[in-house]
Amino acid sequence: MMQKEDCFYLGKIVKKHSFKGEVVIKLDTDEPDLYENLESVFVDLGNNLVPFFIEKSSLSKGTMFRVKFEDVDTEADAEAILRSEVYLPLDLLPKLSGNKFYYHEVIGFTVVDDNFGEVGTIVSINDASAQPLFEVNREDKEIFIPMIDDFIKKVDRENQVIEVNTPEGLIELYLG
Repeated sequence: MMQKEDCFYLGKIVKKHSFKGEVVIKLDTDEPDLYENLESVFVDLGNNLVPFFIEKSSLSKGTMFRVKFEDVDTEADAEAILRSEVYLPLDLLPKLSGNKFYYHEVIGFTVVDDNFGEVGTIVSINDASAQPLFEVNREDKEIFIPMIDDFIKKVDRENQVIEVNTPEGLIELYLG
């Protein structure tokens, strides 16, 4: 069974398209083209992620993704999955390179600051605030570093290190 934590949110089935069971998925992405040739997706039906296979699909108007699923052949079938959320396995996420990264992918990375040296390990990303923060654990102290492009010097995936350059005194604030 595919679990939600192994997936990412792709979008939502927002409307029926034809009387033949076609639906429209509104994709939650800046790059809808990446998902043009999907073979299947997982649809969240009452807390179960159920695989649906795609017979044909086309992108219309940016992030509107028109899909004909196998075995969804009538309006009633389409109605049954309307407003459901759609997921894909994490390993289908397009690989990011350079200093762009997905939040889940940097958990466990070490943060090294130009001035301070090794800060600690990223335990989570706090994105409840307007500015997402790296939550870094250093000897049982929590340090929050704003994820600002200017602060992030380098994402070194191979060595699992993120090099940052934070304002003087920011890290020390948390250690006082």
